[in-house]
Amino acid sequence: MVPAVIYGNKQPPLSIALPYKETYMAITGGGFMTTVFDVVVDDKKHRVLPKDFQLHPVKDFPMHVDFLRVVKGATVTVEIPIQIINEEISVGLKAGGALNIVRHTVEVECPADSIPENLVVDLADVSVGDAVHISAVTLPEGVTPTITDRDFTVVTIAAPGGGAAALDDDGTAEGDGDAEEGGEA
Repeated sequence: MVPAVIYGNKQPPLSIALPYKETYMAITGGGFMTTVFDVVVDDKKHRVLPKDFQLHPVKDFPMHVDFLRVVKGATVTVEIPIQIINEEISVGLKAGGALNIVRHTVEVECPADSIPENLVVDLADVSVGDAVHISAVTLPEGVTPTITDRDFTVVTIAAPGGGAAALDDDGTAEGDGDAEEGGEA
């Protein structure tokens, strides 16, 4: 069994024990921190959202889970993973650019009953040197980023070699293939 605690909603904390195998599978299966669970304790159902968990430092098995009680209509703050699509047809990547993921997750406020699985970033029309900001990401209804004072960058496509090299029309860097001049080894 894995010890856990349910807290929040102006009720006293409730200590519980979870089945190890189900807990391990939920944590390692993905999406654990953004899934609302119904936990039944003494014939009373608690709607909860995982807020934290601890793993053994060497063996990586779950040692403890913290849950937050959520009520119908509640708004929660969660980190949503970014999903990148259309890498294979991206103008910038075809031209030799390098994908730079600035944020793998974005912290958002959203209704507890409709937490998105991920936020989709479409690279189809992104060129070398372009950045995709949060304003270009389509957010589901009711979802707002917690950072509101700026239009932060989610991903960029950097020039080849990480520098500011210019690209020819065919996508190759200017000067490619030129041998070094005059140097002896």
